[in-house]
Amino acid sequence: MQDAKEEIKARLPVEDVVGQYIELKRAGRTLKGHSPWGVDKTPSFMVSPEKGIWHDFSSNKGGDIFTFVMEVEGISFREAIEKLAAQAGVELKAYSGDDKKIAQKKARMKQAIELACKYYQVCLSKNKAVCEYVFYKRNLNRKTAVEFRIGYAPKGKDYLVNFLKSKGFTIAEMREAGLLNQYNGDLFRGRMMVPFFDNTGSIIGFTGRIIEKGEPKYLNTPETLLFNKGRFIFGLTQAKEAIRRSGFVVIVEGNMDVISSHQAGVKEAVATSGTAMTENHLKILNRLTDDIRLAYDGDAAGIKAAERSISLASKLDISLKIISGYHGAKDPDELIQKDPALWQDCVNHCEPAIDWLLKKYELSLDLTTGPGKKEFSDIAMKMINELQDPVEKKHYMGIVANKINVTVDDLLAKKIPTETTRLKPIKIAETKPEEKEDQILKNLQDSLEAILVYGGTAGGEIPLEIPTDEARLAELELIFEQCYSKFSEENLKKEASALTIRYKKEMTKHKIAELTRELESCEEDESKTADIIRQIQVLRKSL
Repeated sequence: MQDAKEEIKARLPVEDVVGQYIELKRAGRTLKGHSPWGVDKTPSFMVSPEKGIWHDFSSNKGGDIFTFVMEVEGISFREAIEKLAAQAGVELKAYSGDDKKIAQKKARMKQAIELACKYYQVCLSKNKAVCEYVFYKRNLNRKTAVEFRIGYAPKGKDYLVNFLKSKGFTIAEMREAGLLNQYNGDLFRGRMMVPFFDNTGSIIGFTGRIIEKGEPKYLNTPETLLFNKGRFIFGLTQAKEAIRRSGFVVIVEGNMDVISSHQAGVKEAVATSGTAMTENHLKILNRLTDDIRLAYDGDAAGIKAAERSISLASKLDISLKIISGYHGAKDPDELIQKDPALWQDCVNHCEPAIDWLLKKYELSLDLTTGPGKKEFSDIAMKMINELQDPVEKKHYMGIVANKINVTVDDLLAKKIPTETTRLKPIKIAETKPEEKEDQILKNLQDSLEAILVYGGTAGGEIPLEIPTDEARLAELELIFEQCYSKFSEENLKKEASALTIRYKKEMTKHKIAELTRELESCEEDESKTADIIRQIQVLRKSL
């Protein structure tokens, strides 16, 4: 029954079980609450998510999830394990009577996988071309290769199979360990091999990165008795101590991002390894720290993954932060190859996840139009409504209301799309920075000119000239009719004032960007360089 206990404990965090009976609040690495048995005036009940235990100082009781349920409900161990197994979705029949056999099977699988890892390491050391790929193209040093036990799976169809056969392993045992393909040959061929470690340091599987041409680019061990991708976190074994020391964890998208990050000194990096973020991933990391930072790609897929993670975290009352702005690199690995110090700087300058996501949608939508404001507020309110803390909710409502020039009451009156009326995904096109700058200015100018021409006294302070081209005037009339015809005079003046302030700021940012690009092309002209830098500094002070 020991294996069943461990499986239940792996699926049910102690704070979730205890939290069903008493209210817990975080206090550093532990959680506190009032004793379910005593009459303590101050919280005397402590829970350690990291260790999976609880202790009640008022009654001097303690233990794991099983002893807690036994104590609080006055039931036997058998009743407690049945109750918790039902919650965890663990089928006890699979363990009863066969506990010893399952333990033996797992031990045998670990032996096969450990031997496979050693075999891959030897293959790497004997292949000069692959060493060049690992140590020069991937830029890994030997210390990192040893720490992560990097290896190489040769191209032959059954090299590993024959090696393990010579060590006494059967085809059935190799298949159970996740080492074979459907034809009972080697699953991994011609790949740089990176092992998966469990929390005890044992190897439970692999990810293989293709070295030459071929698909898929990455190939992972299939799910086995040892490896479950919904709960596995790559790099956590190596990162755990650093996370404890620094108090934060960095979640990157790829396994190579993790390895490069550790080599660059940011040893708090982990990855979910070929699968989307799950509640289990977040719960496991939250036991170590409440400072969880996402470092996803800034493309549409990365934004979507971040949005899904934020939604999951909100339901668990976990706050996420976002690491972004990779100085032109597409991901952390590429940035680290460019300059490891830049990656460290990015990690240190993260921001709350919802703030980051709101900025992304603000750039992808035209907030000077009615439809743009509607879509932005639909998305924003859906995220805000998932937050658990009322103060945090109110904070973000205020930000959103201010961005689209409405009141919080207006937002609360909205009918927010539900899961049955899903929001249309926003396509975020990959555009150059200067193209984005031009588009923002164009949208602001359109709105301001429309109010200037057709807004009566509301356009009095707008610092633009009235266009004379008839086609342009007709376009502005259409913009005004669609966006501002229902505004009162007072509200239209407020809108014009807000747009004017934003237009001036964007013009300044645009000029700074132009000067920055000019600076890059005149590095050898010291006097011109100094003059441009002075201009940039003056403009930045005006923002």
